[in-house]
Amino acid sequence: MSELTMPTTRRRPLDPPEKLTELRQHGALHRMTYADGHQGWLVTGYAAARAVLASPHFSNLTEKQHPPIKAARMNLSDKGKAKLPPGFFLRMDEPEHTRFRKLLTGQFTVRRMKLLEPRIAEIVDARLDAMAAAGGPVDLVQEFALPIPSLVICELLGVPYEDRSSFQQDTKLLASLETEADDALAALGRISAFMYGLIQRKRAQPADDLISGLVETGELNDEELTGVALLLLIAGHETTANMLGLGTYALLTNPGQLAAMRDDPSAVDNGVEELLRFLTIIHLGPIRTALRDVEIEGVTIEAGQTVTLHLPTANRDPSRFAGGDELDLTRPAGGHLTFGHGIHQCLGQQLARAEMRIAFPALLRRLPGLRLAVTPEEVPMRSDMSIYGVHRLPVTW
Repeated sequence: MSELTMPTTRRRPLDPPEKLTELRQHGALHRMTYADGHQGWLVTGYAAARAVLASPHFSNLTEKQHPPIKAARMNLSDKGKAKLPPGFFLRMDEPEHTRFRKLLTGQFTVRRMKLLEPRIAEIVDARLDAMAAAGGPVDLVQEFALPIPSLVICELLGVPYEDRSSFQQDTKLLASLETEADDALAALGRISAFMYGLIQRKRAQPADDLISGLVETGELNDEELTGVALLLLIAGHETTANMLGLGTYALLTNPGQLAAMRDDPSAVDNGVEELLRFLTIIHLGPIRTALRDVEIEGVTIEAGQTVTLHLPTANRDPSRFAGGDELDLTRPAGGHLTFGHGIHQCLGQQLARAEMRIAFPALLRRLPGLRLAVTPEEVPMRSDMSIYGVHRLPVTW
């Protein structure tokens, strides 16, 4: 085991940092020095990452964690400054986590997401109509990857889409590792105030949407509703938008795989899973802290030690995915950890899958000449963000 600091430099934009791939070859767990000097652990192996995520002996509370890298936004939790709304259940442990999650589980079933697919297809077609009418070149992020999940989650929650520019900008500030703590807190405050006001309107005039449904249960107070709605809004558009942008970049730079996604309908479902595995946009976590001494693959993680799981590396572990450093849409890619594992596994994963299954083939078939309008090296990558992807994707056809 080697002691190290968190490697973040990528030599190839679609691959994890080479140092992490090398580390995985020598073991699944590695002693790591955190940005504040804490001596914790880095996990690069698939089985070890899955074991940590499944264990009830690790906490997801922000106040128990240490920052794996030096970044301005990481100071957000210093000295108790960060006050997430009470319903932000992603950062909760049991039993509080279950109380909130059980209210939402029925909203994101496979069956319910299937019922949404015709509306998702309409939204995708409308974006493609607008792109075709305008002609290239365009930034695919702004014209396609971001609007689709934003509009879908707005309709699902009951958030006015015309307010998107405000919450999208604040979400970007929160996701940036370079945002100073005070600016991130201000952005969090603005989105929270927006959602709180929306909840008041839903109380007065309920509609057929998820937030109205939560209000009508009477299970949550306004502060808790604000936290739940905030989490769903941010997660519902930020993650899928980056998968659509980065996934398109990956396909455009791997034309053989692009052809499979475009031409073979039977390859789409598995192709989406392979893109999720291969790209793994959550690239600086998850982070957990041991509540007691825990043994993982013969290594004892002591109580109080923070563990960072590097999912992009774990999702390429050859012991689980043979030849995992190659993008292969025919690979059986199920079982990846991109949506996490255990009690915090992504609640909206079926919605994300539905959006990608519809959007990728529609884009490639509607614009068969789709190609980058710049060299691959000129595409700006989101290395400075907590969720990986592309800042912009100039394309033409």
